[in-house]
Amino acid sequence: MSTLRDLAEEHTGLGPADIDHLHRLAGDWQLLSDLSFADLLMWVPVKAEPGRPRDFLCVAQVRPTTAPTAYQDDQVGKIVGGPEVAHLDIAFTQERIWREGDPVWYGDTPARHEAIPVRLRDQTDREEGWSEVIAVIGRDTNLSTARTPSQLELNYLTTADDLAQMVADGTFPPPRHPGETTSAPRVGDGLIRLDASGKVTYASPNAQSAYRRLGFNAHLVGEELSMLTSRLAADPLEGNDTAEKILAALRGEFPPRQEVEARGATVLTRALPLLPAGVPIGALVLVRDVTEVRRRDRALMTKDATIREIHHRVKNNLQTVAALLRLQARRVDAPEARMALQESVRRVASIALVHETLSMSSDEAVEFDGIVDRVASAATEVAATSIAVKMRREGTFGVLPAEIATSLVMVLNELLINAVEHGFPEPEDDIEQADSQKEAGEVVVSAHRFRKQLHVTVADNGQGLPPEFKADSSGRLGLQIVRALATGELRGTIELRNRAGGGTEAVLVVPLGKRGER
Repeated sequence: MSTLRDLAEEHTGLGPADIDHLHRLAGDWQLLSDLSFADLLMWVPVKAEPGRPRDFLCVAQVRPTTAPTAYQDDQVGKIVGGPEVAHLDIAFTQERIWREGDPVWYGDTPARHEAIPVRLRDQTDREEGWSEVIAVIGRDTNLSTARTPSQLELNYLTTADDLAQMVADGTFPPPRHPGETTSAPRVGDGLIRLDASGKVTYASPNAQSAYRRLGFNAHLVGEELSMLTSRLAADPLEGNDTAEKILAALRGEFPPRQEVEARGATVLTRALPLLPAGVPIGALVLVRDVTEVRRRDRALMTKDATIREIHHRVKNNLQTVAALLRLQARRVDAPEARMALQESVRRVASIALVHETLSMSSDEAVEFDGIVDRVASAATEVAATSIAVKMRREGTFGVLPAEIATSLVMVLNELLINAVEHGFPEPEDDIEQADSQKEAGEVVVSAHRFRKQLHVTVADNGQGLPPEFKADSSGRLGLQIVRALATGELRGTIELRNRAGGGTEAVLVVPLGKRGER
């Protein structure tokens, strides 16, 4: 299914600003749909030859959560013309809300049609700036369950009509505030309507319950909500911020959302001005009890901090182990034993590097490129060769989960050390060969992702593998570690081979699946 932007760019003459406005409207129109107890369909005029009747394309649709839908089938992508869209054409051409007309039938479902023009107004001057109708919202209500509306439903419908007029005026939807997500309070969470003086004229049962959690046990109707909220808040500054946002909505502004805490409860509020025809008549305040959500957030933050502290301590312990091994290596006279201890130091240090990165991460994942660069730099410094070898990385590893990163850094550490030490061994007597290798020695680590797999290649331009070399039967501890981790912990494959142009390359393929989808 094509997106709103795809459909609009392909079939209409709307510009980027028009499409962005429709996107913002689609991000907020669940509120209008729920208050209206109606389906909302966003229709845009299709490009057509001059003189031809106007057709309309449905680019978005939302169903109400407060009433049955009028459409069982998805309408997005549908192009309609003729008498079926006469009400849309009137709203678009005359730039007014269309409400006249008899009910229509969709199969066995009776429905009432309404059409709301969507106006894009120049935000630099709302009163006198340029404006244009760019689309029409079809508001279609399922009448199969029609009955005498309750007080809640009447207040919902009245507020919906105010918001519909604001859509036609170009003052709704509100602008996005930086950093805000789409998890705003919904109509069913709690709704409070204020008059122009800021007093509550209606509060839904859920809104009443939310304020009861904050410590207010009386009825909200008649209360000045800004002063009441400021008085209830445990933190006076937080209470004043919430009160100021409610007052800002009464002045016709669109303030950001605000949380207020009292008596161990947390309530999220969102205040919207009611400005039908540009006249401020009050405000709509949506409230949601998020006490349990915030309790879980705090528990997760505590857990994350504990996990980071564990990684920090593991890193410190590994560094202590590496220091002890380094001290032991200095006291050993046998060259082979000293070399084995030094290799162990490097392996322990590479694992410590992963835990150091995890200790600074907010989740169990690491940005792996930085780790690879540090391991590669260390490999050239500690490798047992005097030949200058340049390390280079191509591509990106991206973010990897801890269970992959720990094993992968061990594999890369061994491959890089092998590439430097065995690809560019100390020349015994050929000084010219040594000078040539100093200029040309290079090891390249390349990485890319393809079909949920991480492909890693460690390639050098050294002397290549000996003719009798067999990776499976190699007695080198480093290669045994590589093979065991690559095929075991990483569940991948590893292949060592000579390069066509000279040198050696190790090709590692690691399946990511759900472990590495980041």
